[in-house]
Amino acid sequence: MKALIIEDTLTSATLVCHQLGKMGLETVHARDGESGIELFKAERPDLILLDIIMPGLDGFEVARRIRQLEKDGEWTPIIFLTARTGDEDLERGIEVGGDDYLIKPVSEIVLKAKVRAMQRIAQMRYSLLVLTRKLDEANRELTRLSTADGLTGIANRRRFDETLLKEWRRCAREERPLSLLLIDVDFFKPFNDNYGHQVGDECLKAVARTLAQTLHRPSDLAARYGGEEFGVILPGTDEQGALAVAESLREAVQQLGITHRFSEVAQVVTISIGLACITPQRGNESGFIRLLKEADEALYQAKTGGRNRVTKASDNTTERVG
Repeated sequence: MKALIIEDTLTSATLVCHQLGKMGLETVHARDGESGIELFKAERPDLILLDIIMPGLDGFEVARRIRQLEKDGEWTPIIFLTARTGDEDLERGIEVGGDDYLIKPVSEIVLKAKVRAMQRIAQMRYSLLVLTRKLDEANRELTRLSTADGLTGIANRRRFDETLLKEWRRCAREERPLSLLLIDVDFFKPFNDNYGHQVGDECLKAVARTLAQTLHRPSDLAARYGGEEFGVILPGTDEQGALAVAESLREAVQQLGITHRFSEVAQVVTISIGLACITPQRGNESGFIRLLKEADEALYQAKTGGRNRVTKASDNTTERVG
C-alpha cells in the first residue's frame, strides 16, 4: 500500500512516515493542503493521513476536495490527524469524507490497528466491486442473449419489436421518416428439404451475417423476424434511401453465391424484400402496425411478382429494382 501523509509539522510527519514504513507501507509527504491534493492526483495513494489544522486549506476542505476528485467506484480511506477531540470536529470530519481519527501524538499501536482495519475494509470493498462488475457483465450477457437470435446471432424478434417501437417514438418526436424492410429467403423450403437442415441453418446464418454487415449506420438494425424471414429497421431514412439500402442487401445476398439448384428464380440463394416508409405522428404509437402491414404486403407483392426483387408499399404494380 501507498500512504499519503498531509501534515505541516515535520516532526509529526516524520514519525508517522517512520511508523508506516515499519508496517511495509510506501509513504509520500505533503506539507500543506494544496500540495497534498496535487500529490493525491499524481500518486493515487491507498491511504491518506490528514492533519486538520494547516496553513491555507485546512484538513476538512482538503478531504472534501479529495472526495470530489475520486471517480465513480473509487474510495480512499482518510484518517484525520488531530489534537482536537470535540464532538463537533468529529462530526464535521465524517461529513466531509473522513473515515477515522488519530489523536496526536500518534500511538504506534493505535496507528497500526487503524491502518490494518482500513486495509480490511478496502479489501472487502474491492472484492465487492469485483463481484459487482462480474454481475454487471453477467447481466449484460443475459440481456444480449435474450435479445439475440439463437441460430444467427443477430437481433431476435423481441429486440426487433422493442426497437421498432422505440424508433417510432423517436422519429415522431424528431419528425423524421422511418423505413422498414421485410425480407424472405426465396424458395427456402425446397433448399432446406433437399440440402438438409444443417445446410439450411448455415444458409440462414450467412444471409443474416450479410444483412447485418451491409448496414453501415449504428442506428440501423437487422433482425431475424421468424423462420427464413428477416426485418431491417432504418430510422431517419426516407423511401429513396431505403430503396438503395434494400437493393444493396439484395445484391449482397445474391453475390454470396450459395448454390440453390431448386430455386425457380436463380441458381443461387436470393431474397425478396418488401419496403414501407412512414413519417410517424406523435400520439399514434399504433401506427407502426400499419408500417408492418404495408411492408408485409409489399413483400407479398415481391414474392408473387417473381421474387429476387425489392417492392415498395407505394407501388401499384410489382417492379424489379436493379
